[in-house]
Amino acid sequence: MMQEKSLATTLKALLYLAPALIILVVFNIYPIITSFLMSLYTDYDYYHDIVYRYGFDNFLFLLQDEDFHLALRNTFIFVLGVVPASITLSLFIALLLNTNIKLRGFFRTIYFIPFVTSVVAISIVWRWIFHTEYGLLNYFLSWFGVSPIKWLTDPKWAMPSLIILAIWKGLGYNIVIFLAGLQNIPEHYYLAARIDRASRWQRFWNITWPLLSPTTFFVSIISVIGSFKVFDEIYALFDGRPGPVRSALTVVYYIFEKFYREQEYAVASAAAYVLFLIVFILTLLQLYIGKKRVHY
Repeated sequence: MMQEKSLATTLKALLYLAPALIILVVFNIYPIITSFLMSLYTDYDYYHDIVYRYGFDNFLFLLQDEDFHLALRNTFIFVLGVVPASITLSLFIALLLNTNIKLRGFFRTIYFIPFVTSVVAISIVWRWIFHTEYGLLNYFLSWFGVSPIKWLTDPKWAMPSLIILAIWKGLGYNIVIFLAGLQNIPEHYYLAARIDRASRWQRFWNITWPLLSPTTFFVSIISVIGSFKVFDEIYALFDGRPGPVRSALTVVYYIFEKFYREQEYAVASAAAYVLFLIVFILTLLQLYIGKKRVHY
């Protein structure tokens, strides 16, 4: 009797979940499996959709492709440049906005606007800011005697300009998350610390930082994953090119070029799975570290 009731309950639950499961299978699981099989195509007739041979030739090609090596290097440089700076700046601003300052709500809105604004619109503005002759950034730098920098036309400045844009764009989301974490910290901890005459730094290091660790952990994982997937900013900032002399080529842009411009679908799929493997390993590493350092 209990088994029949349990079976009926399970079938009823599956019936309710069926629409979501169908969407998951059709739009997520099936494309994942298909793209993996595509990465193994070594002899494929595109016109008749016939695969004659499978193998790991595409992955071996990536090991020897200098463009892919450049894309990997630039992607890691981008992640290392964006994630620590973005987390540090957003936490600092969130701490300021968490105090009783005037127009606090106004400043929260201002910082969040870039996150919800179109990347194309933001990139147009930053292309003007980065302009060599008329750009606002070079104008401010000239106050300190710095010669005009070719932000968008000099290969050595392409990645720094992209990193600056990405940091600025992602601040709003991180600030909102950090503010939510700060407001969940009980006030009586700070009250007890003030009674004990703890300094502001001591209150931050012994109260705020440990209790904010779950939020910081979440932001770090999301930031790392998002930074590895950078594409829109590159396409919009450099007018559909991966920077001057391909100096801002990243893995996702490499996948885009192979798939849409060169019709090398199998190579693009292989590159996508290499990127997935890198992100997956780094996420597991973050989760392992988080078990020891995050205080829930």
